[in-house]
Amino acid sequence: MPISFLRGAAFAGLAAACIGVAAPALAETELTAFKQAVAVAAAQDDAIAAFYRDRDYAPFWTSADGEARRRALVTVLQEAPAQGLPAARYDVGRLVETFQDARTQRGIGRAEVAAMRMYLDYAHDASRGVLTPGAVVSDIKRKLDRPAPATLIAGLAEASSPLAYLRGLSPQNPEYARLMREKIRLERLIAEGGWGAEIGAGGKIEPGQSGPRVVALRNRLIAMGYLPRIATRTYDATVQKAVQAFQFDHGLNADGIVGPSTREELDVSAERRLRSVLVAMERERWLGNARGDRHVLVNIADFHASIVDHGETVFETRSVVGRNARDYRTPEFSDVMNHMVVNPTWNVPRSIAVREYLPKFQNNPNAAGHLMLVDGAGRVVTRAAVDFSQYTASNFPFDLKQPPSNGNALGRVKFMFPNRYNIYLHDTPSKSLFNRETRAFSHGCIRLSDPFDFAYALLAGQTDDPKGLFQSKLRSGRETRVNLDPPLPVHLIYRTAMGKPKGRMQYRRDIYGRDGAIFDALQAAGVALPEVQG
Repeated sequence: MPISFLRGAAFAGLAAACIGVAAPALAETELTAFKQAVAVAAAQDDAIAAFYRDRDYAPFWTSADGEARRRALVTVLQEAPAQGLPAARYDVGRLVETFQDARTQRGIGRAEVAAMRMYLDYAHDASRGVLTPGAVVSDIKRKLDRPAPATLIAGLAEASSPLAYLRGLSPQNPEYARLMREKIRLERLIAEGGWGAEIGAGGKIEPGQSGPRVVALRNRLIAMGYLPRIATRTYDATVQKAVQAFQFDHGLNADGIVGPSTREELDVSAERRLRSVLVAMERERWLGNARGDRHVLVNIADFHASIVDHGETVFETRSVVGRNARDYRTPEFSDVMNHMVVNPTWNVPRSIAVREYLPKFQNNPNAAGHLMLVDGAGRVVTRAAVDFSQYTASNFPFDLKQPPSNGNALGRVKFMFPNRYNIYLHDTPSKSLFNRETRAFSHGCIRLSDPFDFAYALLAGQTDDPKGLFQSKLRSGRETRVNLDPPLPVHLIYRTAMGKPKGRMQYRRDIYGRDGAIFDALQAAGVALPEVQG
């Protein structure tokens, strides 16, 4: 009789017959066969082998008391596609067949290890992601704190509810739940044919206009949920309000005019939006649940930085991030912000010094007069005493510094989370860039539109007068370190699909092309998209 996943009583009878209740001599022989089969099947997996060895090869999945685990495992494997996981990687049908075909103790032993291996594969993917981030995109520096296989096995063994434990391996936060709901919504739309005909290229569409392109715009907005079903053929106030809502949700200037940028985003297919959602779900798995009750969140693709306190965004400001060029793109990682520097000195990174300023000095020694030339002993060197033509990027012996000032490249404050990438948040004297729709212009650091208010919000947790504290340091004109007590986590993320606690899903452009690379890798791993009908 084969093992059944779903008929527990039948399985319990089988287990009793096979593992030692019938004839003692036969039971011992068959128990030895089971142990040998488990030992051989687990030989290539150290964690699995150690687990069974430590329990003297007693069954975990195939015993009568393993029924709840079997049922729970089948359930979560069947639910895996809903989470954007590669269902083929843990083929539940194949696992059930393995158990149903297990008619001997050796077969049951092999099924035992197959279930454990499939559980660990699922737990690996569901808890911390299918992919290794840096192997897909080198600028993703996020280190995954993957639970060890022994920890996962012990956790399931100790769980009073195997199903709750298995479902709890996935991120347990509102954003992941919102992404799952959006995935289901988009898959339903795709099955029904998507959002219909595209608007297509052409001139601007503005209030007061009418004609076929306005009708196409209206239909697109209805399909996306921004308009009720209306019959207007004119770009009236109702249509304009819907366009502005769409623009807001997609990080566009909400001027109510369908220019090239807005038209391009309106014509993005539901399938492409689903790709963004699937990638965002994988990114959520990478980030996990341990974000900190109070933390700083920088969404590179959204050009915004925020302070989040117990799930609520208490402060948000526009940001400028690294431009889309090699060595300038802002990396993704998490760290701890522990201090700010008021009236900072700009210590020019060596890469910028030799790549950008050395050629200028060779052409004109007095160029960039706002920068000080400093030797290895920390002494300021007069430009006239240096023959810049003698130096290259590899042997340039000087540092460049810009003293605190209103014109300092870092502005009047920088926010530090010391890291090997030399990335931090800071003020800037160049405020005009914050009015741009796409704000990728820096060398990699994050510039803030409202750095003083950001500082006040950070300090509010440690003083009754955050503004007064900050302004007193600012007025001194001296470079001053202000420690954050307590320090708080900072997460540099990249989301092109993001939910809001109240409102629709929002989407952003893939400014660095990272999501495209991640989706390709997910597809290669077995994540599938539904087919568009009609």
